[in-house]
This record gives sequence, C-alpha cells and structure tokens, in this order.
Amino acid sequence: MIPGSPLGLLTEAVQTLAGVLLPSATVFLLLLCNDRAVLGPWVNSKKLNFFTGAVVWVLVMLSIILTASVMYPDITGEAIIEVLAGGTLLAVVGYAATVMARRLRLAPADAAASAVIDNEQAFSKEARNTWRMPPLEELPAPQLTLSKRVWMGVLRGYLIVAVILVVVKVVQMTLLH
Repeated sequence: MIPGSPLGLLTEAVQTLAGVLLPSATVFLLLLCNDRAVLGPWVNSKKLNFFTGAVVWVLVMLSIILTASVMYPDITGEAIIEVLAGGTLLAVVGYAATVMARRLRLAPADAAASAVIDNEQAFSKEARNTWRMPPLEELPAPQLTLSKRVWMGVLRGYLIVAVILVVVKVVQMTLLH
C-alpha cells in the first residue's frame, strides 16, 4: 500500500512484536483460568497450573532469545543455548524456592484445612454442566496477592524493555535501509 516500503522489515517487526507480546497474553489467560468467580468449577487444577507455568516460562525464554536475535543478529547458537540453560536453571531454583516457602508457611493444621477446602471445591459433574458465570456487574474485584503484583510488575518491565528494544531496532533498520 505504501510504494517502496520495506515489506520484509515490516513483516519481521510484526512477528518479533507478536513473539514479545505472547508471554504476557498467556499470563493474563492463566490468571483468568484461575479466577473461581469467573470460571467456577472449570478453574485450572494445580497440575494444569504447573504445566501452564512451564509453558509460560518457555515462551518467555524464547521471547528473550527472539529479542536478542533481533538486537544482535550475529548471536551464536552457543549463546542461545547458554541463555536457555541459565533460564531453565533459574526456573528450577525459583520453583524449588516457592515450594519450600509454601511448605514453611503452611502449618500442619493449615495444610489439613487446605486439603478439606480443596475437596469441597471439587465440583460434581452435574455442577460443571449447569454452572454459568454471573453477570460482569456481580463479579467481585480480582484479589491480587503480593506475589501476583510482583510478577505483574516484572512482566510489565519485561514488556516495556522488550518493546523499546524492538522499536529501536526497527527504526535503526529503517534508517539504514
């Protein structure tokens, strides 16, 4: 539509931006899938949350590599593998620390009460088939814990930095083109 526009550059810029935005969209979807007021008996299980968390982490790592490869086109395969290995190690250590913190925080009586609540929240098949989300006006405001607020801040910071880097690179490529 614009004569002489660098279509290859525009295509790569759009794909890079989509890769940068994908992890944040997945995180918001995960938050929605864990909102009991919205999904009732259809909320994610702990196993599904663990799997989804791993997928989000992989998407973030790939997004970091995508951003790095746009910023540094000569990045080597070894550097990419080092980033992946470091990110994987960071994820494993972070998960282990989270599990340990939860175990220390829950006293035995609290753990038993938590198990009872989890069992009470297990809905029957009929309840799942008949459940409907209440109107938006009746939904309670989402409760953001401190950890959710921290991770949302980290995600916001990542998005700001990644988008700025992509825009800078696109402007550089456009001026050099």
